[in-house]
Amino acid sequence: MRLALLALRLMVLAWMWPVTQLNSSTFPNKRRHKEVYTAESTKPKHGGRVDLKMKKQDSTKSLLIKSEQLLRIEDHDFAMRPGFGGSALPVGVDVQVESIDSISEVNMDFTMTLYLRHYWQDDRLAFPSSSNKSRTFDARLVKKIWVPDVFFVHSKRSFIHDTTMENIMLRVFPDGNILYSVRITVTALCSMDFSSFPLDTQNCSLELESYAYSENDLMLYWKNGNDSLRTDEIVLSQFFIEDFQPSFGLAFYSSTGWYNRLYINFILRRHIFFFMLQTYFPTMLMVMLSWVSFWIDRRAVPARVSLGITTVLTMSTIITGVSASMPQVSYVKAVDIYLWASFLFVFLSVIEYAAVNYFTTVEEMKKLKNAKVPSTFNTNQAMAFDGCFHDNDIDLTPFSEVDITPDTDRSTQPRNSTVSAPPDGTRLHRRNTLKYNLSFIMSNSYMIDSYSRVIFPLAYLLFNIIYWSLYT
Repeated sequence: MRLALLALRLMVLAWMWPVTQLNSSTFPNKRRHKEVYTAESTKPKHGGRVDLKMKKQDSTKSLLIKSEQLLRIEDHDFAMRPGFGGSALPVGVDVQVESIDSISEVNMDFTMTLYLRHYWQDDRLAFPSSSNKSRTFDARLVKKIWVPDVFFVHSKRSFIHDTTMENIMLRVFPDGNILYSVRITVTALCSMDFSSFPLDTQNCSLELESYAYSENDLMLYWKNGNDSLRTDEIVLSQFFIEDFQPSFGLAFYSSTGWYNRLYINFILRRHIFFFMLQTYFPTMLMVMLSWVSFWIDRRAVPARVSLGITTVLTMSTIITGVSASMPQVSYVKAVDIYLWASFLFVFLSVIEYAAVNYFTTVEEMKKLKNAKVPSTFNTNQAMAFDGCFHDNDIDLTPFSEVDITPDTDRSTQPRNSTVSAPPDGTRLHRRNTLKYNLSFIMSNSYMIDSYSRVIFPLAYLLFNIIYWSLYT
């Protein structure tokens, strides 16, 4: 029986042996492939084992959390200022002006881009450090701690630059000292005085102040005195910056008390060359052009009238253009004085020709009335050229001559002798001198042009001397 069982086992083993050899020869690397597949499935997609090592060293995803833990932000109430209940917190300020973008006379404001930096100490943010190195953060951490609430007084618009990120920097030192820097563009009011425009100098200021904390809680001061205000090389189109000066003061509000206020003062002097080209030189040329009519024949009515009207209209256009670019102020500006005085000279040149033409007409009408007009005289031919009668076309009766005793003969007469009355037809020149001169000018109207050729240029030259000596 035992022998039968043993023989059966041997037969089964002999039958199974070829099948085992076949399986081992067909799948010799199955286990090895499984191990390789498992290893590859656990391998990262990018960078392999080197990325795993870098990932262990890269802690940027947990840096903010570590910084909050290091600075113990969650352990303190940063809605309150440092040292609340004690003395005022000193906050140093310095400013670097990057540019003055624009200055508007119409709106009376200026736009400035600057770097505003604050310095203070907050013991709540002190942290241990073996290397004594500071830590720098961006705007994300700034929102979780206390920072000074400085604002710009009299500002119209302001914003923090946010390209590509908000331009805010926070640097915390191990001892709790903090540097907070922000890049701002602000448009603020500047009360300008245009009484000397465009020969003016403007004093503008940018004012900084804490909004919520009075001088009992927060003390603003310039960190480095006069060196706290730094400027880059600023070039303006219409102004020259004469001075940048920081200053300090106090502001009082009846409901909240006294506040520290910092001033950024700067003086702007206007460039005059632009206005000389655009306003003053054209005005001078128009005035001198109006004098050309004094050399034109007084009988050339169309030429002189058209020249006078043209200069008047041109002056009106210049005055309108200057007024459109200026604020509507209630006082007279220097440029207004010059323009309106020049306009007056141009207007008087037109009035001068009106007087010349009127006196000429009166003179010729008198001569025509008292004269003997020949029968062959053709009035249409006399008036064909210019619309006026000509002296050489009229036969005038000469006045009778009057004998005048020489002065030498009168001087030889004794003092007590009786002087005979002057004969009829003579005039005493010492009486009615003004009336005589006026009648003489009216009877010789061409002399008005002769006098105007000298009086107008001299008067305008005198006006320019007085004007430029007063405003420059």
